[in-house]
Amino acid sequence: MSHLSKTNKLFVVLGSFFLADALLSEFIGVKIFSVEESLGFAKFHIDLFGVPGLSFNMSAGVITWPVIFIMTDIINEYFGGKGIRFLSYITAIIVAFAFVVAGLAMHLTSADFWIHQNINGQDLNMDTAFNAIFGQGMWIIVGSITAFIIGQVTDVTIFHSIKRVTGEKQLWLRATGSTVVSQLIDSFVVIFIAFYINPQYHYSWQMVAAIGLVNYTYKFIVALLMTPILYLVHYIIDAYLGKELAHSLIESAAREDHS
Repeated sequence: MSHLSKTNKLFVVLGSFFLADALLSEFIGVKIFSVEESLGFAKFHIDLFGVPGLSFNMSAGVITWPVIFIMTDIINEYFGGKGIRFLSYITAIIVAFAFVVAGLAMHLTSADFWIHQNINGQDLNMDTAFNAIFGQGMWIIVGSITAFIIGQVTDVTIFHSIKRVTGEKQLWLRATGSTVVSQLIDSFVVIFIAFYINPQYHYSWQMVAAIGLVNYTYKFIVALLMTPILYLVHYIIDAYLGKELAHSLIESAAREDHS
């Protein structure tokens, strides 16, 4: 790898984490967990838009979302909108490919000895469990990929719109501002496609609005909490590249997006 420049190595590292976290979020996202109970709190039981008893029941995919948030804004900062759009499109293609491979794996005939396993004293049908975990519905897959692309494009646009006003100052403003707006769209798009227009579920618009707002509230809070880590990553990259190269990359990214 001696022929790779620091800039190329940085892009590969950031892009790898970005892609890996996006892919992981899709596959672990099948698990729904209680945020409150995981933190040792009682459920909130929120009533919104006539939908009672809502709480912060989130997809496990939100575990990797903060890393995607940081990677998106760091790549935006150093490599511009073209860099993050390129990675976003490649990621969407790879996620779709991964689901195709998972679908093929589900249709393989399982070995007899593997199907029934005793796990922690429970008899489990491994074939059924495998298909349940990896066999997310097509509407959910389409909704997730669509929301990801729309969210990323929105994030890029807002990030550089704010940067044109603030210059290189106020990293927290363009990073957090672009994230809270893009995730507002993302939170509702995926639910709308996966559960509202999906004939299998027939969610009402009140249900979509209520669940989307709860999900967005969680992401909004996390985006604010992640701001110090964003500055830490920015500092580490500047130290790795050196002030002169780092500044040159940021200026180059800004010029490309302005043009």
